[in-house]
Amino acid sequence: MDMAREQLHVLNALDVAKTQWYHFTAIIIAGMGFFTDAYDLFCISLVTKLLGRIYYHVDGSGKPGSLPPNVSAAVNGVALCGTLAGQLFFGWLGDKLGRKRVYGLTLMLMVICSVCSGLSFGSTPKAVMATLCFFRFWLGFGIGGDYPLSATIMSEYANKKTRGAFIAAVFAMQGFGILAGGLFAIIVSSAFKAKFDAPPYEVDAIGSTVPEADYAWRIILIFGAFPAALTYYWRTKMPETARYTALVAKNAKQAASDMSKVLQVDIEAEPEKVEEEGKSAYGFFSKEFVSRHGVHLIGTASTWFLLDIAFYSQNLFQKDIFSAIGWIPPAKTMNAIDEVYKIARAQTLIALCSTVPGYWFTVALIDRMGRFAIQLTGFFFMTVFMFALAIPYDHWTHKDNRIGFVLMYSLTFFFANFGPNATTFVVPAEIFPARFRSTCHGISAATGKAGAIVGAFGFLYLAQSKDKAKTDAGYPPGIGVKNSLLLLGVVNFLGLLLTFLVPESKGKSLEELSGETQDNNEQENDNI
Repeated sequence: MDMAREQLHVLNALDVAKTQWYHFTAIIIAGMGFFTDAYDLFCISLVTKLLGRIYYHVDGSGKPGSLPPNVSAAVNGVALCGTLAGQLFFGWLGDKLGRKRVYGLTLMLMVICSVCSGLSFGSTPKAVMATLCFFRFWLGFGIGGDYPLSATIMSEYANKKTRGAFIAAVFAMQGFGILAGGLFAIIVSSAFKAKFDAPPYEVDAIGSTVPEADYAWRIILIFGAFPAALTYYWRTKMPETARYTALVAKNAKQAASDMSKVLQVDIEAEPEKVEEEGKSAYGFFSKEFVSRHGVHLIGTASTWFLLDIAFYSQNLFQKDIFSAIGWIPPAKTMNAIDEVYKIARAQTLIALCSTVPGYWFTVALIDRMGRFAIQLTGFFFMTVFMFALAIPYDHWTHKDNRIGFVLMYSLTFFFANFGPNATTFVVPAEIFPARFRSTCHGISAATGKAGAIVGAFGFLYLAQSKDKAKTDAGYPPGIGVKNSLLLLGVVNFLGLLLTFLVPESKGKSLEELSGETQDNNEQENDNI
């Protein structure tokens, strides 16, 4: 009985290992995928205004061309749809074939599709947008695979004392990806501005968009391929995680030999224990799984869903909020390249002040405060700040109060990242059994992306003014920004309530959390 109760030596060795070099290489290798993910998903919001000016210019119009609502929704949202599909597919595949075998594939897909989306071809606006959407869907598909695989690999490599910080650090690379997107767009637009100067739109409508501007957005999109390509070699060199090899593939000898190299210690293989482990395996669609992990899966999926509604509705439409409060001047007073520069500058400032610090606060405190406390606090403050923005909304729109608005807006972001945005990613990688871990993370993440799609598209229509005369071209009247913010406050409050379905995973081994040691114990008792 004791034998089954004990953990395999190889897993125990990983759990108690001191933080060492291989932990950091794993964070970089897994984190580079997230760097690229964030760069690719958010850089599109930097260039949509430019695409509108180049491809949808209307002669004689007082305003620069903008993407029609359906095209804008497709360009902004198609990668999210791809991500959702990729999370489900690669999550399942990661449990079927092993984490490592699928890991290089997702990265290759991201590299190829980043380059292709920058090379979108065709002579008509329709053709360019269609090819851009096609490649961005498959780019999203690769990005989707990165979520469950990176989280699972990091949680299975980490020790139990600092596991939360390591998984959160992988996710926090997103902050640097968003920052890099903004900085690279600033560099590209500055270079184009210096070389091809143009008058503002109101002075010369056609001359304000130089023909060379068509290269600017392509360069920004293609650059996303480089960081991913750089880590491809190291991804293929990473050994399979010991937990997959031992608990799912049932090869104790291989697991012990792989981890002996990684940890640089001798670990004995225990094939008889692995045999024991295999006897109590229940399936994913079994009553046993539902009774043990069903509520947890509902908890991780629903909190991620609600968080992403709020998170993406803000993030994708930052530029509209900036224009509304006057951070970005009216479009007609700028030329095309100038507009990219101003939008990128505003996004980079927000990333620098609130997005990046929030992620690293989580990394620093997650193994002290615990996942539950951080998620609860995050949702609580997001709710408070949303209502504080929404209820006196008219007050914030006055010119003198703009800085206050941006400060509150930044704090909402800070508490999303030092809060549920990080913890909803960490927890599903810890609390499910090894053979379903990647699948359950994929399901939680895909539900989150469904929330992102609701947030991104819903907000696009909802935030339109109630007055038909003030809506953006082609949109029906909505409920206005104020009511949209109130609605997001309610969404955050629901997230706070559903956090109570998710267990705390701080400081426990993965097998203890998923009940895998307990399964074997029961099996032994039945056999006695």
